[in-house]
Amino acid sequence: MSINTITIKPNNHRVYPCPNDKKIELLNQIVSKNKGSNILVVCSTNIDAIKEEIEDKTIKIIEDKELVQSKEEISCEMLISYDIPVKSIVYMARVSKATQSAIILVDASEQKNLYPIEMLLGRSIKQDIIENFEYETVKKVAKVVTTKTMNQTKIKEVAKKRYDAQFQEKRSSDKKRDDSSKRDFKKSDKPDKWAKKKKEPNKFLGYDENGKAKFSGKSGERNHRFDGTPKDQYDAPKKVGRKINIKELKAY
Repeated sequence: MSINTITIKPNNHRVYPCPNDKKIELLNQIVSKNKGSNILVVCSTNIDAIKEEIEDKTIKIIEDKELVQSKEEISCEMLISYDIPVKSIVYMARVSKATQSAIILVDASEQKNLYPIEMLLGRSIKQDIIENFEYETVKKVAKVVTTKTMNQTKIKEVAKKRYDAQFQEKRSSDKKRDDSSKRDFKKSDKPDKWAKKKKEPNKFLGYDENGKAKFSGKSGERNHRFDGTPKDQYDAPKKVGRKINIKELKAY
């Protein structure tokens, strides 16, 4: 039979949440209620501990490795999975051996392994909680908050202290911000770079190789004579053109 072929009905496929320390007790209870049925118990490892503590010694208990490697055709009416294997395909090999019903004993730490199995089945497996075998619930202790009653005068005093504290904090933060934003307008010891500098007199240094006059400062030769002396005021031209007399035209 293929591991993908499940013959049991969905209503006969159950999950029993049970802590690991109570699984043997629940296993013995299920076996005693189903006496006369062909029951097979499968687990991942450590079947010796189960064989020692199970009450009905006629029940067959095997590991997943033996179930998969067995050359004999193994089948049962009721399959009890003592745990959930890590690989979901291994569980499918288990449940394919059952013909009527299948039960899974699940510890809280194994709940995460149920989802891949349900994905392969294409449906969720119904969970039944058996009394005295459910998970232990951690009770949350509610904190009791005691409030002190204050009269009107006390309330005003507390409000004033809070206001004063907030006001002082605001003033200190504002002062720090103002101090950091203030600019230093004091005159620096360094001379002002934009101040008007005193110019030194321009001196005649001689002539270059081309016969042009050279001066110590910026000065064009058109403003000085070639000997270094400044030019005189602009002279009128000595030679002028021919004068033309224009007579006034008389009106006739």
